[in-house]
Amino acid sequence: MITQVLGLDLGGTKIAAARFAEDGRLLHRESALLDGREGNAVGALITATARKLIGEDEIAAIGLCVPGIYYARRGRVWAPNIPGWDDYPLLDELQHAFPAAAVRIDSDRACYILGETWQGAARGCRDAIFLAVGTGIGAGILVDGRILRGHDDIAGAVGWMGLVQPWQQKYAACGCFEYYAAGDGLARVAGEYLAADPASRSPLRAKAAAELKGADIFAAFDQGDPLARRILDEAIVHWGMAVANLVSAFNPEKIILGGGVFGPAARFIGRIHAEASKWAQPIAFSRVTLEISTLGGDAGLIGAGSLALAAARD
Repeated sequence: MITQVLGLDLGGTKIAAARFAEDGRLLHRESALLDGREGNAVGALITATARKLIGEDEIAAIGLCVPGIYYARRGRVWAPNIPGWDDYPLLDELQHAFPAAAVRIDSDRACYILGETWQGAARGCRDAIFLAVGTGIGAGILVDGRILRGHDDIAGAVGWMGLVQPWQQKYAACGCFEYYAAGDGLARVAGEYLAADPASRSPLRAKAAAELKGADIFAAFDQGDPLARRILDEAIVHWGMAVANLVSAFNPEKIILGGGVFGPAARFIGRIHAEASKWAQPIAFSRVTLEISTLGGDAGLIGAGSLALAAARD
């Protein structure tokens, strides 16, 4: 009989953890800041956070959502925002720390769609995609009830979609789609436009280009700034094209838009749908639903709980 399971969501700045009942209820949660930790110190914080949440209780399984690539065959993690995690042996570490619990790890994008299909907007779907737009861009892709992983567990790195030609060197670090339409991408584009037009009176000029964030673009848009409107108009085209490509390639039941940008970009879902309809395979597009995440920032944590529950039942 399953008692409880533990889900953990590791981000670039903090870790969130929660205990879940067998019926999916979130019973208790904790969080801890990484505070600049690197390498083994992050692993130690994961273990300590889990121990604090478990206490004296029995935990049947642990699921962990990680920000990067989880190499399932080797149990190792590549997490570009965590120094020292180029090939981190996370599975061995957790199995050693919690020998009585089953342990499952997966990428954040996979956990997002698992969370949404378990308790969110894609509940009950067997073919669905979570398009995560935050600091970067990725997609969790569920095909016939299973996560699509690819040959090297890299499937879903859709920030690398080519949506603009010709190719430019500036795309090499993060991909074309992410360069323009991630949260950091909106700020990058703003910096380029401000540099090209020194006479611009945009309120975005109040900050140095290197200090701009995606949130600043939305704030300027809300003030009626023409430059912010231009940046978001272009982003809507990119988001719509990406949705269309995903629909045409995978024929999902639903595409869920989430991550920190959706959020404030949720207001544009109608425009994104209209743009996608121009580019997508028409029959597939007529049968897909485009929705905003109902789990918000908890999608990865709930997805990690789903991983743990599946491990406990195996």
